[in-house]
Amino acid sequence: MSNSNEKQADQENEVTTVAMQIILHAGNARALADEAFQLAKEENFKAAYEKINEANSNGILKAHQSQTQIIQDEARGVTHEPSLLLNHAQDHLMTIMSEVRMTKQMIELYELTVNRK
Repeated sequence: MSNSNEKQADQENEVTTVAMQIILHAGNARALADEAFQLAKEENFKAAYEKINEANSNGILKAHQSQTQIIQDEARGVTHEPSLLLNHAQDHLMTIMSEVRMTKQMIELYELTVNRK
């Protein structure tokens, strides 16, 4: 294998690894947000907010950190071949970021209604 082919294969492996890490961490954030919502339905708001915070710090943040190297490479002019998997991973992350945000807002709203009873 030539140097050029080896470099391209390494970059493809890096992009695939990053994409899978983004999907993994974003999925963890979604699961934590689901747990938070269930806790809120049980009126355990303190634990629900802790789960939302965990979704952001152990899911969303880690997913963002996973893609940092790819973004920094692009900023330095190091390009990667377009990757459907990376596009999917970033779409997955953005969707789950919205879900976590909306779950937090629904918990806040539900807490207000419970406290007004």
